[in-house]
Amino acid sequence: MAPLEHKTAVVTGASSGIGAAVAHTLAEAGARVAVGARRVDRLEDRGGLFALDLDVTDRESCERFVERAVAELGRLDILVNNAGLSLGRDPFWEGSDEDEATVIQTNVLGLMRMTRLCLPHIKDGGHIVNIGSIAGRQAYENAAVYVASKFAVRGFTYALREDLLGRPIHLTTVDPGLVESGFSRVRFRGDTEKAKQVYERVDPLQPEDIAECVLFVVTRPRHVNVDELVVKALAQSSPTRIIREEQ
Repeated sequence: MAPLEHKTAVVTGASSGIGAAVAHTLAEAGARVAVGARRVDRLEDRGGLFALDLDVTDRESCERFVERAVAELGRLDILVNNAGLSLGRDPFWEGSDEDEATVIQTNVLGLMRMTRLCLPHIKDGGHIVNIGSIAGRQAYENAAVYVASKFAVRGFTYALREDLLGRPIHLTTVDPGLVESGFSRVRFRGDTEKAKQVYERVDPLQPEDIAECVLFVVTRPRHVNVDELVVKALAQSSPTRIIREEQ
C-alpha cells in the first residue's frame, strides 16, 4: 500500500518550485491533494491533484479555498504551508511599505490564516508542515524583511506546537537553504540574469529534495513528531557562505 493511501493534503503556493514538487510527491505517495495558487492556470488538475485558486493574502480567497478543498477531499490530513516570496536584495532603508506588506502578508499572515482555517478540519494524526528557510535561523545582509518573515514562521511554528500539545496533530518546520527554483526570479523582479547568478557554479538543492523531506516527516509513526528539519546544499554552510566551483 502506498504510504499516504487514503490520506488527503492541501499545498499552498503549488504552481511551481517547492510547492509543485511537494504536491506531486504527496500524490505519488497515494494522497489526494488540493493545490492552490494565485495563477490557477499553472496548476495541474490530474492524477490526484485538484487545482483551486488561492491568494493567501486575501481572507475571502482563503475561506473559499478551504471550503472547496474540504468539499472535494472530504477531510484534511496534511497541510503544507508553502506560499512565500522575497522582494529585492537591498538595504532595509531602500525598501518600500508596499514590498514589506506583500512579504509579511504572504509569508506570515497568509500562513497563519491558512493554518487557522484548516485546523478545524485536520483529523487526529494529521500534520501541518510549514516551509520556512535557513533565513529564519541566521540573518544575512540586504534581506531584513524576508529574514524577519522567516523568523516569524519559525516562532509561530513552535508557539503553535505548544498550543497543540495534547492534541494528536503533528507540526514541523522544514527549513531549506539554496534551492534552484523561481524564488530568485521573483526576488529580483523578473531579472533572469540576476536570478541565474544565484545558482551558478554550485550544485544547489532541487525542489524535489525538499519534497522528499516533507514526505519523510509526514510518514513517521504516529508517536513521532519531527519538530524541525534543516536541509542545505553540501556546498552551503550559511545563507551567504557558499563554496562555488572555480571557473
